[in-house]
Amino acid sequence: MENEALIRLGIFIGLFATLALTEAALPRRTRRQPRSTRWLTNWAIVILDTLTLRLLALALPLLAVGAALDAQAQGWGLMNALDLPLWLAIILTVLIFDLAIWAQHLITHKIPLLWRFHRVHHADRDIDVTTAIRFHPVEIALSMLLKIGLVYLLGPPAIGIIAFEIILNGTAMFNHANIKLPPTLDAAIRQVLVTPDMHRVHHSVHRYEHDSNYGFALSIWDRMFGTYIAQPEKGHKDMEIGLEWQDDRPSKLGWSLWLPFQK
Repeated sequence: MENEALIRLGIFIGLFATLALTEAALPRRTRRQPRSTRWLTNWAIVILDTLTLRLLALALPLLAVGAALDAQAQGWGLMNALDLPLWLAIILTVLIFDLAIWAQHLITHKIPLLWRFHRVHHADRDIDVTTAIRFHPVEIALSMLLKIGLVYLLGPPAIGIIAFEIILNGTAMFNHANIKLPPTLDAAIRQVLVTPDMHRVHHSVHRYEHDSNYGFALSIWDRMFGTYIAQPEKGHKDMEIGLEWQDDRPSKLGWSLWLPFQK
């Protein structure tokens, strides 16, 4: 779609800058590691993720939005068969794909091979706006393949996929941000969306806490399926973030990329 990439990039950069500035002004937790080394590694990982998706696009050759356009042209997928009004198809696309990402996230915690790759995200000892973009390239590729398969099955409109991906990226950066929200505002927002305090529980070093709060955008799925934990046991200031590597290794690019292949 015309200018789609530029629009999405502009929204991403604008939200990232806004949240990074808010973190600096209203931090929820004191950082354990220097921002410079962590951010350099996390940004390097997202650049590798982008290159991975470029290579995937050459092999397939369609990613999620292209697959939606192709499915529409071929008349494939449930929504194309039902000929739904556009507004309803967009809403259903956002809801169904957000639920699918929630389920995918849960599965990455339950299947040992997938957890090996997902723990790159969890190994980060601090949680901030850059943690939202810290995913191993293999996990990013597998997630895209899942979305493409779901696109051909459901036949959503391309604009619905674009809306979903913008919402997903924006809310992921928001709920990973190291931002202190007033308790009343947090309580109101988390009735619909995942807040930083809600998602921070998921990054606890304790397995019983990071096996909860899987949502990235909507908070309803964790409440619905019984995986919701309101607050960490030790409180947000005293809880430990990350996994067993409570040292400087997670902030190193080579170590982070090789982590899935270590015992």
